Amino acid sequence: MLPQKQAEEAIVPNVNETEHEGKEEDKESQSIFSVKNILWHGGSAWDAWFSCASNQVAQVLLTLPYSFSQLGMLSGILFQIFYGIMGSWTAYIISVLYIEYRSRKEKENVSFKNHVIQWFEVLDGLLGPYWKAIGLAFNCTFLLFGSVIQLIACASNIYYINDHLDKRTWTYIFGACCATTVFIPSFHNYRLWSFLGLGMTTYTAWYMAIAALVHGQVEGVQHSGPKKLVLYFTGATNILYTFGGHAVTVEIMHAMWKPQKFKYIYLMATLYVFTLTLPSATAVYWAFGDELLNHSNAFSLLPKSRFRDAAVILMLIHQFITFGFACTPLYFVWEKVIGMHDTKSICLRAIARLPVVIPIWFLAIIFPFFGPINSAVGALLVSFTVYIIPAMAHMLTYRKASARQNAAEKPPFFIPSWVGMYALNTFVVAWVLVVGFGFGGWASMTNFVRQVDTFGLFAKCYQCKGPPLPAMAPIAHH
Repeated sequence: MLPQKQAEEAIVPNVNETEHEGKEEDKESQSIFSVKNILWHGGSAWDAWFSCASNQVAQVLLTLPYSFSQLGMLSGILFQIFYGIMGSWTAYIISVLYIEYRSRKEKENVSFKNHVIQWFEVLDGLLGPYWKAIGLAFNCTFLLFGSVIQLIACASNIYYINDHLDKRTWTYIFGACCATTVFIPSFHNYRLWSFLGLGMTTYTAWYMAIAALVHGQVEGVQHSGPKKLVLYFTGATNILYTFGGHAVTVEIMHAMWKPQKFKYIYLMATLYVFTLTLPSATAVYWAFGDELLNHSNAFSLLPKSRFRDAAVILMLIHQFITFGFACTPLYFVWEKVIGMHDTKSICLRAIARLPVVIPIWFLAIIFPFFGPINSAVGALLVSFTVYIIPAMAHMLTYRKASARQNAAEKPPFFIPSWVGMYALNTFVVAWVLVVGFGFGGWASMTNFVRQVDTFGLFAKCYQCKGPPLPAMAPIAHH
């Protein structure tokens, strides 16, 4: 039996767990030397860790120095740590709700064979159709624009290697390349991609840090941030977006052979991501200072070299992978809408998925604003999808004493009471609603509208180098 079938038949804790684990171990040992399983069918805790870490940092790694120039060094570091911990908490909350939903359904003998559980279905099963509609709307819109951002980033990055084509033309090309993700069936099949993707971002992050330190500070460098509230909260919401990449948490958990092991995986992934984001953003901001305010992509300031070209190429490949991560849940939703989700033919499913890619492609051409669009998506979509809705859903799911008593997952060891859980969730909702959505929404949309006014929709080459100055006539000497 293939490991993905094991995942679909995996039972949550306290339901024949010992017997099931024994069978799994036997089957894993029998197929351990299968190349297909090693490269294609991932479902271990390590696979989930690689997926979470790889999915958290992609093109946003290149915009964090820009955020530091808006926030200042101290605020940039503190916001990264704060939102990293908060993001890990809400990822934990999502995992608890998934286990609760699945345990309830399996007690009713519901089978999930050939069916991938998604976040909106968890909300539907625990809280009803209204929550399902809210979760579906926010999640799909966030993933849609998350995919758009990857396309914009691809065009922005490749331009620094080959500027013979403008960024809009590169968007056309990479839109066609990323459309090939329709052939990847599910998150089981991202084992090799996740491993490679994390290696690519690790190289890029440390290249940025080392290149900035070797380059040294530019002449007359200034670190004047924060200067304006609009810029300050725009930078803060970009970091909110950075650590809010768990809109695909449920799909990653469902691809695991033992989903109950997910609890602290996202936190472990975040701790590793800190080793990439903090050194790179700090070093680049130290070197270039306020120049970053007009360069949202760090590649535009780092000196051209074969190491930079390698980083650009690796980030392009990783953005293709991240595009697939963001799009796959949208593919699942679309398949369920048109009744193709149970189809086993990869080619038939690929054809059915193509209509999802077309609007993403189109939106990337309309709004090619690398950097500002991250903050807008963070404030308006990530704030609800990743932080507010999960925290509120957890509080409502366990509002009754009977639900708390029969909970599949009890409060963690570091918060031994339900009162502490409610207090922490209330803080998350209040903070993100006021600071993330309120101030962040105002600032990011103000900045976004300025970009539209400056460059216009369908901008051919956003933040590209200007035309060369005309040659001056030689001065006659008498």
